[in-house]
Amino acid sequence: MATTADFRNGMCIEYNGQLFFIVQFQHVKPGKGAAFVRTKLKNVSTGKVIENTFNAGVKVNEARVERRPHQFLYKDDMGYHFMNAETFEQVPIEEGLIDNTSLLNEGMEVEVVYHADTETPLMVNLPTNVVFEVTYTEPGVRGDTSSTNSLKPATVTTGAQIMVPLFINTGDKIKINTSDNSYVERVK
Repeated sequence: MATTADFRNGMCIEYNGQLFFIVQFQHVKPGKGAAFVRTKLKNVSTGKVIENTFNAGVKVNEARVERRPHQFLYKDDMGYHFMNAETFEQVPIEEGLIDNTSLLNEGMEVEVVYHADTETPLMVNLPTNVVFEVTYTEPGVRGDTSSTNSLKPATVTTGAQIMVPLFINTGDKIKINTSDNSYVERVK
């Protein structure tokens, strides 16, 4: 059992008979009334994010989860196949458990979250940032824009489309944030 004081991002709890990951939480102590905790919870089975408010001190069941390193191997009609980096066991995982499949590349190191009691995979976490080469983008023409924050679409080696600044060209390596598919910086 855990209380609202134990809440942290990434914590897995049982709520209304289902498993949820805490995406975001905020302790609130208003001038009048009792303190409470405002949360955003991501449903493990559906992927839907809900907002919920817990009274301060409420007890919740914390689900035991284990995070294990895996390597992405390939995709076929059975799903996405990963290899456990410690036991070398291959595990097929369905697409719904992976947040950003467009940035998965063969050989990529990821983290698979397992429910400790049932040994079922709950979700796949990609690294925070990944580096890919731009395979195609329109050339940026000098004087094309009056704004410094203009973006253009670029395709990377996995086929994902990312919005990048005008100075990025085909063949450049760029760092991408996997949580929102956003451009971070150009890599030398």
